[in-house]
Amino acid sequence: MKTKDMLNDKTIVGSPVKHLVVLAVVLFAFWFLLSGKVDFKFLLYGALTAIISAWICVPLLLMPNADGTKKYFIFDVNLGKYALYWLWLLKEVVNANIDVVKATVKSEMVINPRVIAFRIKYDNPMAYTTLANSITLTPGTVTMNVTEDGLYEIHALTDGAAEGLLGGGMQQKVADLFGEPFIYEVVEEGEVQ
Repeated sequence: MKTKDMLNDKTIVGSPVKHLVVLAVVLFAFWFLLSGKVDFKFLLYGALTAIISAWICVPLLLMPNADGTKKYFIFDVNLGKYALYWLWLLKEVVNANIDVVKATVKSEMVINPRVIAFRIKYDNPMAYTTLANSITLTPGTVTMNVTEDGLYEIHALTDGAAEGLLGGGMQQKVADLFGEPFIYEVVEEGEVQ
């Protein structure tokens, strides 16, 4: 898809012009941080380079939903909510680290490895990716598989890790982050052989 065609595409969620401007600003800010040049000609070169790069690359940053009826810009997320989500995730990572250390340092290890599965329905593909990566970043859990219909298979090392995922807290946070409805169900829970 060419950028000029993208500007008239009605399947894109949000404003294509806004997405183009946001990408150009982010690229210019990144260029400025790397160069540190404040002379007019360098700022002009940086701005032109950012605008041209954004014009070329913005169609590459559109992801279709599962049924292909909508396209989402991958950076279209509320930055305030995104920052709060990462602070919350950092707290969860610390708590999970403590849980894993407690389970493995005791004389009799209190680990209970198992595979849990749940299904979640999001329309935005970035919500699926964010959830899978957040689960894997949290110690004691690894996302093993995510199917196209939203089935997640997760390996959990401890009971605390499994209970945290089965409670649906992280799934709810990701749904709130991307403005998605919270449609969640536990599919199965089984011991790892």
